[in-house]
Order: sequence, then C-alpha cells, then structure tokens
Amino acid sequence: MIGFLIGAIKIIILLGFLIFIHELGHFTVAKLCKVKVNEFAIGFGPTIWKHKGKETKYAIRLIPLGGFVSMEGETEKSDNERSFSKVSVPKRIAIVAAGGLVNIIFAICVFLILQMTTGEFVTTKVDTTIPGYAAERYGIQSGDVIKKINGKKVRIQSNVSKIMEKTEGNEVTLLIDRNGESKEIKLIPTAKEYRTTGIYMEAEDSTKIQGFARGEGNSIEDQGVQVGDTIISVAGVNVENDYNKLSEVLNEHYNDEKITIVVRRIGKEISIDITPIKKTNYMIGVTFSKADNTFGSKIYYSLITTKEFAFSIVDNLRELFTGKVRKSDLMGPVGISRAVTKTDTIVSFISLLTLISLSLGVTNLLPFPPLDGGRIVILIIEWIRKKPLEEKYEVGIQLIGFGLMIMLSIYITYHDILRII
Repeated sequence: MIGFLIGAIKIIILLGFLIFIHELGHFTVAKLCKVKVNEFAIGFGPTIWKHKGKETKYAIRLIPLGGFVSMEGETEKSDNERSFSKVSVPKRIAIVAAGGLVNIIFAICVFLILQMTTGEFVTTKVDTTIPGYAAERYGIQSGDVIKKINGKKVRIQSNVSKIMEKTEGNEVTLLIDRNGESKEIKLIPTAKEYRTTGIYMEAEDSTKIQGFARGEGNSIEDQGVQVGDTIISVAGVNVENDYNKLSEVLNEHYNDEKITIVVRRIGKEISIDITPIKKTNYMIGVTFSKADNTFGSKIYYSLITTKEFAFSIVDNLRELFTGKVRKSDLMGPVGISRAVTKTDTIVSFISLLTLISLSLGVTNLLPFPPLDGGRIVILIIEWIRKKPLEEKYEVGIQLIGFGLMIMLSIYITYHDILRII
C-alpha cells in the first residue's frame, strides 16, 4: 500500500510539474503579448483550489492529467481589444508554440545539469590499440586524437560509434592529431560478426520483455515475440524471473539456428522458435581515454552531450515519419505512469522527467490537430491567406484530428496494458 501511495505521489508530481511549466509557457507569452487570460488551470474536473487575481482566475482541479490557459476570444467571439483573436498572427503563433518550447528548453537545461554533475565522458583520444584490429595495422598510436571521420567532427566516443555503425565495412578516412600535427589515415574497419536477440527486459530481476533493439531488420519482434511477454524458459531451461540465468542460457545458444523459448502472454504459455539476428560491428580497434575530471572538462563535454541530446529530437521525428518507430516504442499515460513508479533514485526520477518533458514538447509541436502544432499550421494558413479559415472548416479539421488522436491513444493504451498483464 505504501509503495502504491509513493508511486501515485511520484506520478502526480511529475505530470503536475510538466503540465504546469507547459501551461506557464502559454500564460507568460500571452501576458507579454497583452492578451487577457481568464483562467490558468492545472488539471481537469472539479476545482479543489482557486484564487482570483486582478483579471485571471488561478485553479487546481481534481484530475491531474492536463491543464489549460483560457484566453479571451480564443474559442469564442470577443470585441475586447486584448482578446486572442485581435493580436497579430505571429504573436498568436508565439503563444501557442510557447508551451511545447518550454518543455523542450527545460529538458535540455536539466539534461545539461545532470551531465555536469553525474556524467562520465569518454574522449576520442586513443588510450590503447587492440592487437589484430585495423588501428594496429594502419599505424594508429596511443595518444592520437581522432578529430574527424570522413570529414565529420567527432568529440566523444559515441560520435565515433555512430559513424562506424554506418560504414558497412567501407574504407574510412581519419583525421588525427598526433603531437600537435594533423595526419590523415585511411583504413578499412575490422568486421566482427555477432548474434543477438535484441530483447530488453523490464528490470534486472525480471524476464518480462520491455522492448526490442531498433534497426535490427528482421527483428525478434517480427518472429512472434511481443512486448509484455514474460520469458519462462529457453531451450528447455527454466529462466522465469532470473535475468542472469536468462542471459547465461542465451549466451550458450546464440550460435544456434533456432532457439525455442516459452513465453507467458495474457495467462497463456506459448512456445516460439526464434532465430538470433546476425549483426556486424565495424571497428577501428582502439580504446579511448576518459575525460579529465576537472570543472572545465565537465562543462565542455556536458555541452557536447547536451547538443547530441537536443539533436536527437530531429532523429526521433525522422524515425516517426519514416515508419521506423515500432508499436513497442510508443508509450502512453499508463506506460509512463508505470515507468515513473519504477524509478528508485532522485537521479533516475529526474532523468525520466527530462525525457518525458522532451517527448511532451516535441509531440505537442507536431503539425497535427488538435495539438499545438496543428493550431500553428492553421494560423500560418490564416497568415498566408490574410484571413482566418471559416469556422466550420476549422472545427471540422479539429474534430477529425481529435478523433484520430483518440484512436491512437486507445491503441497505445492497449499495448501499455499488455506490458503489465
């Protein structure tokens, strides 16, 4: 019971805070644009607290699953000179966009602070070369600093890894700094084949499947295994709720053409034959040095990793619109709530807060009604046409979008529930 209450408090704090800063973004920019705000509310349903300011009613409502800023003339006709409909289109776009942008900016700032206080950074300075790998054969030395790969700057190890994943074994050109002098080295990466299931478990003490690795091609998910399945046995060996045993048995059978696993799905036990996926790593063959543990170094590398985090927004959007996002990657309120309750440290809670804030901001700015991004598109159309859309068309667009959003929400919630039961 205590665990349930603590989990509920975590969910209320997280959702309440993120909704608050989102609506505060709308509210603040509306005030800066001299728009009259009638009500600023967090939550829906019956009011449990309220305060009447000079012109704005502030309220907290019973159900902490949303919030709103009610502006004069936003949804109804108003002749008030300070109504939302009377201000210029650029100002209205700024007001509508402010909520999502605040969530994104908040996420980036908190991520930067987390990196500065808890991050461990690996540089692109070569510590050692691995015998038999490309680096040794092509003359890379300890102390070399890799500055560019195929003309792209690299500053941390993850930059190198991302580029090497895409080489497909082709020759790469390294620009290195050796004792203050630039040197160009062309090399063919060392290819190392391995097999993987690409399955992620819920926790270290669980064999319940949380998700699948991306970019696997014909992944294990395509072979009949689903998120929410609990792995009971592998090759006849009982592994239920024993993550270490599961890893041990899988490692023993990775080279098998077929592995028989038994999963529990919605109370039923199902036997599935899976084929581990063949993958190839293309490697330079070096180990990199850790960054110095100095204040200046932490700031420098924190800024770099935060920049990578910010640009991941673009990557996520591209994957969303190119169909690379699987249903196992989607998570709704039920899934988010469950993830929040499982955080066991302040750092993990804040990290999740950061990710959800980023997701909330990006999602809200998608050009799809009834999201803020959809409203921005309608405002841009009004700006181009120099007159608003007819009300019946705008209402129709919003209703269609709302209907599609409801169906998507039901779909995501259904899969969230499957992960739990």
